[in-house]
Amino acid sequence: MTSLAEGGAVEVFGVTLVGVSTTTGVKLLFTVGLVLVVLALRALALAMIRRLLGGDVADPRRFWARQGIQVVASVVLVLGIVSIWVTPTTDVSTGIGLISAGLAFALQQVILSLAAYFVILRGDTFGVGDRITLGGVRGDVVRLGFLKTTIMEMGQPPAVANADPAMWVHSRQYTGRLVTVTNGAIFSEPVYNYTRDFPYLWEEIVLPIPYGADRDRVEQILLAAARAHAVVGDPMAERALRVMRSRYAMADAALDPAVYWRLTDNWLELSLRFLVPHRGVRELKDRMSRDILAELDAAGIGLASATYEIVGLPSVEIHARAAPND
Repeated sequence: MTSLAEGGAVEVFGVTLVGVSTTTGVKLLFTVGLVLVVLALRALALAMIRRLLGGDVADPRRFWARQGIQVVASVVLVLGIVSIWVTPTTDVSTGIGLISAGLAFALQQVILSLAAYFVILRGDTFGVGDRITLGGVRGDVVRLGFLKTTIMEMGQPPAVANADPAMWVHSRQYTGRLVTVTNGAIFSEPVYNYTRDFPYLWEEIVLPIPYGADRDRVEQILLAAARAHAVVGDPMAERALRVMRSRYAMADAALDPAVYWRLTDNWLELSLRFLVPHRGVRELKDRMSRDILAELDAAGIGLASATYEIVGLPSVEIHARAAPND
């Protein structure tokens, strides 16, 4: 049988439950009711967002609406539970201090990731849909949570394809792996953003040309391929660069394609520098490479390769031994 003991304590079959009273029981019921109500309202709000904004997960409006609902629900829960359990007559300062110190030590990574989440929400670091490198992972941000960021991984260019972890896709295209990175990584590692503020990249194609080839013709072929496929004379790119220079202490940068020469021991190295959008770089460079190779073949110009020239051989003397007489 359950009954009330002296002082309002609860007894079950004559056993007094320590710390359980009618007051705590009522508070517990209110807490459970508050949690259920907040979760129900949260689910209703999320359903309304899906109905109003559609099912496209990558839609920034839907993402920010969901994040706002999550934050509001969490704040209401925390404030409501504190209001239920902490009253003006409750002396909980010592207990809260000890619990806070223990939680801060045990959950320091969680707290760090949660703080990073609010830093990310400011919008200065990255958002859903941005192409970034975070925690050694390169790819597109497909989900942002309170504690972790989910990235659709991309391959690496050949120059860094042997990085850790190893890649089997040798370009900036999806590998198919979803990688989870804790938000706290933004405080300890650099974040490379390929999208924010300036959604363009400078790329290069490097060709080794024999010294005896028609170098001016090769330069014309490279520039023609860049003008046909790269970003040239785009008002949006020029506007984005002006915005970058107004926000950051950035020196002026050329948007038009250019070819740079470098002397080496074996060949003349021609580097074509050009501007591309932050997505679709592999397809664009593939089209440019095909055009360049076709034009070089038509002009009868080949690419250089490492060769060795033998300038002399030491003299060799051969002495024949006479056959013995029978």
